[in-house]
Formats: sequence, structure tokens, C-alpha cells
Amino acid sequence: MYFTYILKSQKDNTFYYGSTQNLDARILVHNSGSVKYTKGHRPYVLHYFEKYET
Repeated sequence: MYFTYILKSQKDNTFYYGSTQNLDARILVHNSGSVKYTKGHRPYVLHYFEKYET
């Protein structure tokens, strides 16, 4: 299963778009600070997602 998702920064209201097979784990990675692009905009909340079988 695959997900496309939009995260919204609670710090500055910017958005980040991405895709993953494990949505919960990916959100944790973004909020941990280990993703260079999103590190300065944490914390993030899930704004929207869609689920796909393939």
C-alpha cells in the first residue's frame, strides 16, 4: 500500500508533499529532524493523505 501525503508545519504554516509506504513512520522521521528539507519547519501535522493499492 502506498500513500501520498501533505504535512503542514505548525511553526510557519508551510506545506510538505511526499509519498511513502508507511505513513506513520514517515511522519515520525520528518518530526525527528533527520530530513534536511523539513528540519527547520518542525513540528509537522498530517494535513491530508490518499491511500493507493499500487
